[in-house]
Amino acid sequence: MDTVLLLDLLDVAIGTGASLPRALAAVGAAVGGEQSDELARGGAALLLGASWQAAWAGTGLTDVVGALEASWSTGTAPGPALRGGADQLRRDRRARTRTAAGALGVQLVLPLGLCFLPAFVLLGLVPMLLSLAGDLFG
Repeated sequence: MDTVLLLDLLDVAIGTGASLPRALAAVGAAVGGEQSDELARGGAALLLGASWQAAWAGTGLTDVVGALEASWSTGTAPGPALRGGADQLRRDRRARTRTAAGALGVQLVLPLGLCFLPAFVLLGLVPMLLSLAGDLFG
């Protein structure tokens, strides 16, 4: 599942008043898959008193864990960190998309040139040259 969607879902779940472990369990149940298991395991470990690092050891949810770590450790509101993390991921995605689109334009120049230049010569210049040569020599 998309990390941005996970961050948005956690923001909504916590915004409704759910505790962080309960929000992790609810979002984990909603998304399914491997991330569901990791979220549920991390939330359950936090409820049982594990440290933040021990609860998330070996998971692939680095963006989610990074956004929530300060909230769990210092007690700050997690909403701004979750929204900020999601916005940053969206900006990074847009930048990668723009870069890829620019690179695609450069990569398409050669095939288009190889296809359209001969067609232009054969359909545009050759008939005109033959017509001029016929008028000139004939």
